[in-house]
Amino acid sequence: MSTMHGERNTDPRVAVPSPVAASTAWPDLAPLRYPAGVPRRLHYPTMPAWGLMERAFQQVPDRTAIDFLGRTWTYRELHEASLRLAAWLQSRGILAGRRVGVLLPNCPEYAIALPAIWRAGGVVVTLSPLAVADDIRRMLELTECDTVICLDVLDPLLAGARDLIQQTVYVSLADHLPALKKAGYLAVRAQRTGRLTFGYGRTEIGFREAITSAPQQWTPVEVLPHRDPAYILGTSGTTGVPKAVTLSHRNLVCNAWQQLFWAGASMGQETLMAVLPFFHSYGMSAILNTGFALGATLVVLPRFHPRQMLRVMVQKRPTVLHAVPAMLAALNKELRQRPADLSSLKWVISGGAALDPAIGQEFAEHTGALVVEGYGLSEASPVTHVGPLDGSNVWGTIGLPLPDTYCRIVDPQDGGQEIPVGQVGELVVMGPQVMLGYWKNPAATDAVLRGGWLYTGDLARCRADGFYEIVDRKKDLIITNGFNVYPAEVEAVLVQCEGVREAAVVGVPDPDRGEIVKAFVVMEPGAAWDPHRMDAFCRQRLAAHMRPRLWERVEGDLPRNFLGKVVRRELRGLQQGASDASTTTTEIAARGNSEQAGAPAGGEA
Repeated sequence: MSTMHGERNTDPRVAVPSPVAASTAWPDLAPLRYPAGVPRRLHYPTMPAWGLMERAFQQVPDRTAIDFLGRTWTYRELHEASLRLAAWLQSRGILAGRRVGVLLPNCPEYAIALPAIWRAGGVVVTLSPLAVADDIRRMLELTECDTVICLDVLDPLLAGARDLIQQTVYVSLADHLPALKKAGYLAVRAQRTGRLTFGYGRTEIGFREAITSAPQQWTPVEVLPHRDPAYILGTSGTTGVPKAVTLSHRNLVCNAWQQLFWAGASMGQETLMAVLPFFHSYGMSAILNTGFALGATLVVLPRFHPRQMLRVMVQKRPTVLHAVPAMLAALNKELRQRPADLSSLKWVISGGAALDPAIGQEFAEHTGALVVEGYGLSEASPVTHVGPLDGSNVWGTIGLPLPDTYCRIVDPQDGGQEIPVGQVGELVVMGPQVMLGYWKNPAATDAVLRGGWLYTGDLARCRADGFYEIVDRKKDLIITNGFNVYPAEVEAVLVQCEGVREAAVVGVPDPDRGEIVKAFVVMEPGAAWDPHRMDAFCRQRLAAHMRPRLWERVEGDLPRNFLGKVVRRELRGLQQGASDASTTTTEIAARGNSEQAGAPAGGEA
């Protein structure tokens, strides 16, 4: 197995299977019903990730690149600022392979910082503003990152890592605000951080000052796009222990190119709503990098507020919206009360979690836009599948593999035998967007990268028409009496029961059946808690082995991450701490022996 380096050729970091390190020996790509004009294979430019912005600067220099809080920046302005920041970083020792942390919300500085770090020769380590201080420290320690570009009000997140950080570049949204709002921002900053000033210490500087004080020239750095890391982001496993996904320059460029050709859009013609966070791989790739590849205008919002976002969309007339299902649901709710003219939207691409077709269809009715679902994972830069943008999309599917993305459905137990069309197995993918590996974690890398194939951990089926459906996470599969139970299928029935607002299920150890299904249910306001009624509802719609045996009422909301996915790990924690006063648990015993025989839907158990 070959190795990946941090400082070039001297410091092995990430195990990289050879099929991922170079685009050789790709398997033959299965024919698919692609939209007209979208090729199955692409020719990719050999360039570093900062070349995406450079290309837009060369072709549409005076087009608005960023529209943020009423101010705009052209591609020429972004390009010049990026060059200056790259020169400053190099003057402070950021050379080939050095890691630079970025702890920012969506803002123009994010779009400047990433290409600047890459130009300097550095590697971006993305840090989440939603994390806690301990998470930030662990990520900085893991990646040996000693330089951070940080929003001033997020400074408390660095409190536990001061000993690791040699220099901090502070960004302030006050720089973008009118006088009255600026005063309010500075007051909040002082309250949250206990500091009145930033950027004046020996080891810190303001973002603007770094650019204005930079040397006049940056020194070009040789980059090997196939092998040099460009971007590191943390991802948690079932234990919550972070793994650092490491993406190469080629990974990022290829994924942007795949999305560019999938859209079939022309340079300098699109306007993208940029509300999904850039610190997540979805926002970074689908909006920031692909936006640069398109020479698009990015209408940037630092956070999601449905009413504010709709007001901005009416004014700025975006053509493309990338969203998560929870965002579309919130926008639908607002649009029912206050209809808005969103006729400029051509495409809406939902990802991050499963999209309820009813939510997508309603948003399409409100806007007239084509709504499709996509799929990906951080380890694949992240996009691997998207619904066709020519009107041939199939609701309830994640669409088709992107160009040069090869997929198989394999036995989830042995990971080798291919599963017939229409049956459920683990989705594995191969393509130029598949990661180099996990930083400093060859064992974890070997577990998911096998012979160039990325084992996604998602259970899926390939339909006869070539469209893919995600069924569930492999780790969430419940096995009871030898039968597979997919939580999503049970949850889809539970939310149809009268009075149920949302529901999620997990497997609970059982001495007789291995596991049994436990349902966590949030009721509508005023609805009565009656597990026996819900059980009767399930008896008519679910096979006996799929029916929940334990029912727990949850007050408030189910635990979700910022993409809207239910965090089942926290639900399992609720199960272990069953004495929590905010939950009520009811056990419904099995009746008869039909479960052992695998009773069909509607059968007694």
